[in-house]
Order: sequence, then C-alpha cells, then structure tokens
Amino acid sequence: MSINTKSISAIILAIMLLIGLVGFWWGFEPDPFDVQERARLNADTQSERVVVGYTTTTALIEVLDTMLNKSGGYLSNDVLPPGVLMDNIPSWELGVLEMSRDLALAMRKDLSRSQSQSLENPQLVKAQTSLNIDSERWLLPSSEGEYEKAIDNLLIYRSELSSLNNSNSQFYARADNLRDYLKQIEKRLGSLSQRLGASVGTESINTELAGDNAARQSTPQANRVNNKTSWFKLDDNFYEARGATWALLHFLKAIEKDFDDVLRKKNAKISLQQIIRELESTQDPVYSPVILNGSGFGFVANHSLVMANYISRANAALIELSELLNQG
Repeated sequence: MSINTKSISAIILAIMLLIGLVGFWWGFEPDPFDVQERARLNADTQSERVVVGYTTTTALIEVLDTMLNKSGGYLSNDVLPPGVLMDNIPSWELGVLEMSRDLALAMRKDLSRSQSQSLENPQLVKAQTSLNIDSERWLLPSSEGEYEKAIDNLLIYRSELSSLNNSNSQFYARADNLRDYLKQIEKRLGSLSQRLGASVGTESINTELAGDNAARQSTPQANRVNNKTSWFKLDDNFYEARGATWALLHFLKAIEKDFDDVLRKKNAKISLQQIIRELESTQDPVYSPVILNGSGFGFVANHSLVMANYISRANAALIELSELLNQG
C-alpha cells in the first residue's frame, strides 16, 4: 500500500510540475513586430498592391492572428489547466481584443465610408460583429472560432482594397476619420490610466459635472471619491494595459504609413511618432516575477504607476494630435 501511495504521489507531483512548466512557457507575451514589413510580405505573397488602408488592415489581421496563435494559443476561454489557472495572459488578450474592437468599429463606421449616408462594407460588418463575442466563451461558437472568422473577413476586405477591379471596398485616409478614431482611443487610454493609478489608493474630487452648471447625472455621488484597486486585480489591470498598448502600438505604426500625406500636411507626424515612442516604453521587459505595488515614494517599485505614467503621456500627446488634425 505504501508503494502505491508513493507512486501516486510521484505521479501527481510530476503532473503538477509539468503543468507549471507549460504554464511558465505560455506566460510569455509576444514581441512587437514590424507592421509595414508584414504588409509588404503579405502583398508579395498574395500578389496584391500596398494601397491606402492596406497596412492598417494588415496590422489588425496580424495582431489578431498573433493573439490567437501565440505560445499556448488563446487562453481566455480555457477550462482546463494550465490555461484555466492563468490570469496574466488572458488579461493581456483582453487588452488586445479591446483595442482591436475599437479599430474594427472605426473601420466599419468611418474609415471605409466616404460620408454618413454611404453603405457599410459587408466584410467589415461581419468582422466587427464577430469580434464582439464574449472573450471567455468556450461553447460553440467559441471565441477563437469567431475571431478566426473576423480575420477571414478582414482578409477578403484587404484583398478587395488592393484590387483594381473592385471599387466598392475603400479606405479613406482623411483627417476627420483619423481624429474620430483617436478620440475613441483617448477614452480607452484614459480609463486604463485611471485604473492603474488607483493601485495605491487615492481620494479625488468629483469633477464629472465640471464646466457645465446645467449638467445633471442619473444618480448623485459624493463630492470626494476614494479609488482603490483590489490587490487581486493589480496584475490583471497591468497586463490588460500591456496588451492594449501592444496592439495600439502596431495600429499607430500602420496609421503612420496610411495617413502619411494627412499627417505631413497637418505637420503632425512628429506628434504621432512621439506617441509611438511612449507606447514602445510600455513594452519594456518586466524583470520582477510579480507585479509590485509599492507606495509612490516607497522602497518597493509600483509597476502600475510606471505603466500609468507612460499611458498618460501617450494620451496627452494623442489629445494634442487630435487638435492638430482639427485645425485647417
């Protein structure tokens, strides 16, 4: 009996060790890639032309493909170990997915349409709808299955963009279209920055109705609000921000290519490059095995505040870029 017990214990220990090693391997985030080079390679492979919008569409396709096919695949809807025991990479995937949804919506609503009365592109409608499925769904249709469908629709749209025989699929690189997209990104980055900043707990004055003495809201709130992120959510917020900024970094590099003429005319290219530089800093290696949550000026680092700093600076530059695009 003792031999059997020892054997069972050894098997259980070996299984736990194997799960831990696999989980460790799956826990690595993908490295950034060159979106313009990917666009050129895809165009050469598919015998397509790199036209306006081709690079941005390629960036969205490649970001989604990387999320689905990285080490360990897509983990957010895993129901078995080690995926079900992991939370950092699923949080990273959520950040990537949110930024991808924003771009897909902007492409459907604005970037592919010449005016408000124009028709939506059917491929972008299908892609954007597929991306909105619950990220944790594992029953059919599963999350990754729908995201693969979105990639297929985007591939068709990209092919139609480059075709001389198809004028129905378009991408309009205009200042107003880009500004509308950037305004949405401002809100996304602002939310991430606030959640990261709440890691140390702060008391803030309620300014939600500031600037308009006739403004009202549904439910009254206190004049002072205490914001404090739960200790269990610190790493989730951090890795969600890492994923969101990783995806946005690629999208803005693609936009730098597709909106080159617009940015040069507005003398705004250097502003976009500064945003990209700030986002690149968010992808620096994390050498600590855990996300630390020291006080602002304490002995221990606070990774959330460092990430919030980079995101806030990128967001401030985004606001300035939006204003430049709004000028004549």
